[in-house]
Amino acid sequence: MTLRLFDTATRTQRDFAPLVDGQVSIYLCGATVQGEPHIGHVRSGVAFDVLRRWLLAKGHDVRFVRNVTDIDDKILTKAADAGRPWWEWAATYERAFDRAYDKLGVLPPSVEPRATGHITQMIELIETLIERGHAYAAGGDVYFDVRSFPEYGALSGHRVDDVHQGEGAGGHKRDQRDFTLWKAAKPGEPSWPTPWGQGRPGWHLECSAMAAAYLGPDFDIHCGGMDLVFPHHENEIAQSRCAGGGFARYWLHNGWVTLGGEKMSKSLGNTLSIPAMLERVRPQELRYYLGSAHYRSMLEYSEHAVEEAAATYRRIEAFLDRVARRAGGIAVGEWTEAFAAALDDDLGVPAALAEIHTVISTANTALEGGEPERARELAGQVRAMLAILGVDPLAPQWRAGQAAPGSADAAHAALDALVRDELARRQQARADRDWATADAVRDKLAALGIIITDTPDGPEWALRNDH
Repeated sequence: MTLRLFDTATRTQRDFAPLVDGQVSIYLCGATVQGEPHIGHVRSGVAFDVLRRWLLAKGHDVRFVRNVTDIDDKILTKAADAGRPWWEWAATYERAFDRAYDKLGVLPPSVEPRATGHITQMIELIETLIERGHAYAAGGDVYFDVRSFPEYGALSGHRVDDVHQGEGAGGHKRDQRDFTLWKAAKPGEPSWPTPWGQGRPGWHLECSAMAAAYLGPDFDIHCGGMDLVFPHHENEIAQSRCAGGGFARYWLHNGWVTLGGEKMSKSLGNTLSIPAMLERVRPQELRYYLGSAHYRSMLEYSEHAVEEAAATYRRIEAFLDRVARRAGGIAVGEWTEAFAAALDDDLGVPAALAEIHTVISTANTALEGGEPERARELAGQVRAMLAILGVDPLAPQWRAGQAAPGSADAAHAALDALVRDELARRQQARADRDWATADAVRDKLAALGIIITDTPDGPEWALRNDH
């Protein structure tokens, strides 16, 4: 089945065919490094990491560019309020985002360009736009002439007459619908020399320049959050095409993480930082939660939903542990046709997860029915499918991230290993119809305050009263 992706520009699901056979070029709008990353920020990183992994698994060479916006009004304001240099502030939170991506198992990009490292390319782009009659300088600023691009609004569906750039009242604009390419320097702000005077780049300009620098004037896929469709991505298209390029051929946008029906954002004060979340659940559990919904859907945050996702993931781990204990090591196998069909249908992760749980159920039946080799084969399929989603419990990323010795998590892990040994003995006894031994194991654990619950995915345990 051909991979089909929902293209925001055409509002249709389209067969995906790269510009160059076997090679895929992707640009993802990365972080504006103004503060600690929260789960709303990193959802796009997780969602499009699945896209990348699926393309790699299908044999493509993927060039994946994720930028860093390290010069921005918000960065300057927050750094000034904190009495810190703007560059230090940006670097501090760039590292925070890198840690968050790494913790959640997001593959590092092919390149991660910073806006401040591409001022030359931005100036050249502005010069081209002015020469072609699509931009003008005024009062040290440079603006894009929106009415010079007849296709403006096609991506977002905005009518040109209704456009509001959200930039405030620009004193030098010919038309308030125009947007800023270059900002004249203000006292105390960082600036760079240009033919129009000292200044700094506008946000929209940065991504167009960096995308072209690494992927060329035409590339395959542009990704980002749905909040970027307008004005950011609309403006990227306008300036890039007016400069002579075709720009992105497919546009993919992920839904928000919401809280109480509202987009999770710092301005709303309803953020949940990655470090805070990782005090409550493990990184692989948080990734499982963030990646479990369809990438285009809204993901309404609740503590219960996160806990449910973590519990589901632990059941998957327990399944693989049971198979490994009773049938031997589990090699990564091949994904199923149903799994592939789900991902080829616009990255249908919910349907892909349903297939994974179906295979787990079949494997559990095989294990209890005295077919350990069949169970191990099916477990290998499960590992292959989980790996595409970035959550294979046996992958080095998560094995290396086990709790530190002596910590509460390490103590729990040690207890878990001991209890699961007993559960495996109980399961074998039940398979052998040795009810006396099975009951003895259950009673022994109960006496220690450990409650056993038999589930379709196998037995689970918990300490009485969650202590």
